[in-house]
Amino acid sequence: MVIDFARSDRSTLGLEWELQVVDRTTGDLVGAAPTVLEQARPDDSDGKERLTSELFTNTVEVVSGVHRTVAGAVDDLRGTIDAVREVTDPMGLEVICAGTHPFARWQDQEVTPKERYVTLLDRTGVVGRQLLIWGLHMHVGIDEPRKALPVVEALLPYYAHLQALSASSPFAFGEATGYASNRAMLFQQLPTAGLPPRLDTWQEYEAAVDDLMKVGVIDHWDEVRWDVRPSAKWGTVETRVCDGPPTAMEVGAFAALVQCLVDDFSQRLDDGDDLPTLQSVYVRENKWRAARYGMDAVAIVDRDGTERPVVDEVRALVSRLEPVAERLGCSAELQDVLGVIEVGVSAERQARASAAAGGDLGAVVPALIREMRTGRPQA
Repeated sequence: MVIDFARSDRSTLGLEWELQVVDRTTGDLVGAAPTVLEQARPDDSDGKERLTSELFTNTVEVVSGVHRTVAGAVDDLRGTIDAVREVTDPMGLEVICAGTHPFARWQDQEVTPKERYVTLLDRTGVVGRQLLIWGLHMHVGIDEPRKALPVVEALLPYYAHLQALSASSPFAFGEATGYASNRAMLFQQLPTAGLPPRLDTWQEYEAAVDDLMKVGVIDHWDEVRWDVRPSAKWGTVETRVCDGPPTAMEVGAFAALVQCLVDDFSQRLDDGDDLPTLQSVYVRENKWRAARYGMDAVAIVDRDGTERPVVDEVRALVSRLEPVAERLGCSAELQDVLGVIEVGVSAERQARASAAAGGDLGAVVPALIREMRTGRPQA
């Protein structure tokens, strides 16, 4: 089969932020997304859809348009959230974000009545029903189709950085999971999710998708839900690694990091340089370590098996990408990565909120509400 890769301007940015709808008093999930989608009126004057449904009716996804700067994309999301709140505030509801909800029961959630979701759950059974997970998806424009797969492969050595920084799912179904990112472990159970295979040419990618469609694993190429994937429809590389961030500041910080990485890789390909790669067994191990230990993880950083603390790697990466960020206009957002480390990533902050309440997971949701409202992590 032929999959055409759309034209896209280099390093343009689009963001998709999945949000939980919760009761302001109880903190539990509420299946109010159909009402929100019907009544909210975000600014979509450019013809781009700004608000969409997801697998369960407890979720709305806010979507930015195409932007050249991180600040523009994040402001776009804020505008849509303001429109959502015009509906949810009078209903006594809040929108929050984290990779999982701390105590909601999966058995109580309603499925969005769309054919693709019904088909997914029919195929995956109880595993699919348990996917109470929320993430941040980031698209970065690729100006030449030949760059897409090399950039996908080059992002994988930085998997641990992104997973550890964004880890926001230490609790699920009313208990501590033992993972900083339990979302990562849950999501990879889907047959087309998880780490991408090594694909050297676009023809190999097309053949892989064709093989999956032949045997009925997927009905369309966009049902390949790899953690990092080419998005042919938009002409982008899409990263789906990150747990859902609770704050707009974190969205901007993670988006800046990814935009800078992709732009740096694009420039290096233009210059004829080789991009970094890592053995798949190391990438898989890094994913597990970052999901399990968050910013306390030790990552494998090169093909020789050198290991370094993720926190040191992230700081060094921010320093290295500073000239790229200056060129892209996201220097402030890239520096916010260091601010997230200082205050603690969301998994750490949620653990502190619960500990301060004597282990009560009910205290986590009010903390997430406050962070979403202020737009910044709370120490």
